[in-house]
Amino acid sequence: MELISLSDGDNGFRVRVLGRRSPGVLHLHDQLDAEVLVTSSFVNGRLDTSLSPSDLDAWSRALNSLAAGQDICWKDNDHSPEIRIQPYNEEHETPAVRVEDLGSSCVSVFLPMNLEEGWVDEQRRLLGLVRKEWPSEVLQSSPGVYEWRR
Repeated sequence: MELISLSDGDNGFRVRVLGRRSPGVLHLHDQLDAEVLVTSSFVNGRLDTSLSPSDLDAWSRALNSLAAGQDICWKDNDHSPEIRIQPYNEEHETPAVRVEDLGSSCVSVFLPMNLEEGWVDEQRRLLGLVRKEWPSEVLQSSPGVYEWRR
């Protein structure tokens, strides 16, 4: 299921959720396996990653920033590719995505894209579908202490 799907036909950037990492294992149950996919006429790439409920919350906040015309950086940590999105890149006069995998492959890809009006709203819709399919079912009541939500 797509969490992010940005494409103009020539360049594309997607984050696809594959499912729960360890269903039924309390402290890992809400972790989602995912993949980052980059496509262009020049390069195609795929990276494995994982998403936590806090990553989905951060993506929701990032979408609010994008809707307000602000650049965002999402998944900026040592274990995931860094994803930067500009709602307007001055050089290309379009939205643009930069994906950097500095933690393992040291590869960076920049994709300017001519996106349709309403692309941020479409990403919000996709986020809602992911949350509906894989709702958070575990509560961390204190550091290292987990329980099932009731």
